[in-house]
Amino acid sequence: MERLQKRLGSAKKALIYFEKLAMIENPNDVERDAAIQRFEFSFEASWKAAKQYLYDMEGVDIGSPKGVIRSCREVQLLEDDEAVLALEMVNDRNLTVHTYNEEVAIKIHSNLNRYYTLLQQWVERMVERVVE
Repeated sequence: MERLQKRLGSAKKALIYFEKLAMIENPNDVERDAAIQRFEFSFEASWKAAKQYLYDMEGVDIGSPKGVIRSCREVQLLEDDEAVLALEMVNDRNLTVHTYNEEVAIKIHSNLNRYYTLLQQWVERMVERVVE
């Protein structure tokens, strides 16, 4: 449980910094790239918190982000439409990590508000269930 608390704390902290950059409407190149970097950090912290949550609270041991998302849908941490968006988020995160392309960066940045909202809700649901 202590590890889960640390993971949730890291995810919440990452989301605070991500929010500031995700909400910039017309970013310059540096702001856009920084927002994408914060998205990567926030996504990593959030899915790892979810992985730990599934292990500690549900007895499920899953190793991949997509597997964690599917399991979170099964335990109702994510709704069906949220799980679909979360899987898109994994694909976008993979694109940002493995290559840099200006057009891809612009496309991904246009999704950051939705991704921030989803990550925030996902982490908050875990926090609420741990507290109960």
